[in-house]
Order: sequence, then C-alpha cells, then structure tokens
Amino acid sequence: MNTCLLIPIAVGLLSALLGYLLGRLFSKDRCKTQCENLERKISTLEAELNACKDKNRLSKSSPSAGFFSYSFDKDKARAVFGKSIKENDLTIIEGIGPKIQQLFHNNNIKTWKSLSNCSVQKCQSILDAGGEAYRIHNPGTWPKQARLAYEGKWKKLLEWQEELDGGK
Repeated sequence: MNTCLLIPIAVGLLSALLGYLLGRLFSKDRCKTQCENLERKISTLEAELNACKDKNRLSKSSPSAGFFSYSFDKDKARAVFGKSIKENDLTIIEGIGPKIQQLFHNNNIKTWKSLSNCSVQKCQSILDAGGEAYRIHNPGTWPKQARLAYEGKWKKLLEWQEELDGGK
C-alpha cells in the first residue's frame, strides 16, 4: 500500500474525530445555558400564573373586586337627576317605561350592566317578541345609556338624554 495515500486518510480521520469531540464539548455548554435560561423563564411564568390565580380568587370571593366593577352612588344620581334613583332601574333609560322594563326583566335583563352588554338587535328582538305595541320603540341608544348609568356617569347621561327624543 502506498504511504502517500495513508497519510491523508489518517489526517482526515483525526480531523473528523477532533471536530466531533470539540463540537460535543462546546454544545454541552450551549445546551446548559439554554436550559438555565428556560428554567428561569418557567419560574417567572409560574410566578405570574400564581399571581393571576390569587387575583382571580380575590375577585370571586368579593363581587366588587372585579376589574370593571362600579358601585352605585344614589346621592350622586339624585344630585344630577333631582330625584331618587334606584339601582338598576331600567326606566332611567330614555325610551324605557315600566312595561318595557318588565319585558326586559322577563328576558333576564335586569341590570344596567346586562342591558349595556346587550346588542341593539337583541333589544329589538325582545321588543318584537313583546307584540305590536312594543315594536314601534327604537332601542338604538339603550345599551349606551345603560353603560353610562352602570358606570355612574350621571351628568353625561342626563346631557345626552336631553338631546334624545324617546330614546332615539
């Protein structure tokens, strides 16, 4: 066998072996660093998850602790409207009288918040189902008025109602 051929083969095998060993050596450090970074990220995410769970438990145990919870202040409402206002009285909405309020109560819309989350189309379908006498009403502004009442924005509500004509 020719020695000229053996030398390049031996050098090639040694280079391949050396490259493989160096690659393994340096890749362990890189993997170790990636694992440490991922473990830190997992710890941070677990801490955030536990904080969210605690906040959720608090909001369930106390109904007024929710993120978008508003409290009814009857004195502020009375100061703006000049009359006593009952919490969740739908008749405070321009265009809603006692009969329409009862119709909405029968359809499980009993609060300003539930009316504010109701679409205009759903309001109209409730009116349509109530019969001919209710179909003529236009509930286009009712959800927005209910939102203002729910949030306790009495002055804005009154100013807007002064511009409205029967809820339109």
